Amino acid sequence: MIQILWDTRGYFFWLLMVSIAVMLLERLAPWRTKQKLLRKQFGQDLLWLVFNGHYAGIAIATAGTYLLNRSFPHALDSVHSVNLLADAPLALQFLVLFVLKDLLEWSVHNLLHRVPFLWEFHKLHHSIEELDWIGNFRFHWMEIVVYRTLTYLPIVVLGVPGQVVLWIAITGTVIGHLNHSNLNLTWGPLRYLFNSPRMHVWHHMYTLPDDRTGGVNFGISLSLWDWLFGTSYWPDKQHAPTQQPDRLGFPGIEQYPRSLIARFLYPLSKLAKSNKPESPPDGPTQS
Repeated sequence: MIQILWDTRGYFFWLLMVSIAVMLLERLAPWRTKQKLLRKQFGQDLLWLVFNGHYAGIAIATAGTYLLNRSFPHALDSVHSVNLLADAPLALQFLVLFVLKDLLEWSVHNLLHRVPFLWEFHKLHHSIEELDWIGNFRFHWMEIVVYRTLTYLPIVVLGVPGQVVLWIAITGTVIGHLNHSNLNLTWGPLRYLFNSPRMHVWHHMYTLPDDRTGGVNFGISLSLWDWLFGTSYWPDKQHAPTQQPDRLGFPGIEQYPRSLIARFLYPLSKLAKSNKPESPPDGPTQS
């Protein structure tokens, strides 16, 4: 484990470095000054950070590779041989993959809000009631399955090397941590291109504006897609620097599980209970 922590060629090292840096920024210039570092469920989110940041990806990638090789062994060889960007400069590979991956993830995120079955999994991320950097990694393991399933093929077809994939992962983590952080940041005119804490906090609001359905501000790294496709929400400019949602979460959050194990198993545990046959009502037995 120590070797994993200090291996700069691996993602987990950079996850820790980015996490420490953004956490320190929050302490130096917090947007919500009354919000504590060790706020409620911080310990649970630390476990989500480690699990989702390292172990879940390995487990799902191993299982997925095994199943694909068993089911479509020759088809995968054909896909890997395409390599559309294999001979392009690394900077171009990074840019193309970054934009394509972000568009695909914006689309998946949109589906997580609009498909009831997927929303049940995504509720975990929206159970955050005090937004900060570590909330970036409070998400259900099933989301990794959904995201990787729908983005795997296009990324493989591009044929980019692991080095570029690592750069993309680090960049995404920096932007994701900042978007969830307790920092009053926006990017000025670049807010129409990049997501920010001031924009993303509205994605986590408890109730949507009256004229909206299905969610707003789905951007992962880029806000561009929300502005293009009409899913952006930005409050009145006069109040934007200080205005925040009155409450974070979602309607019905009071009934949502709060323990780590219950959240890990939800909503599969809910489905299992709903499929159980009902017990007969109590009453006198007949002989």
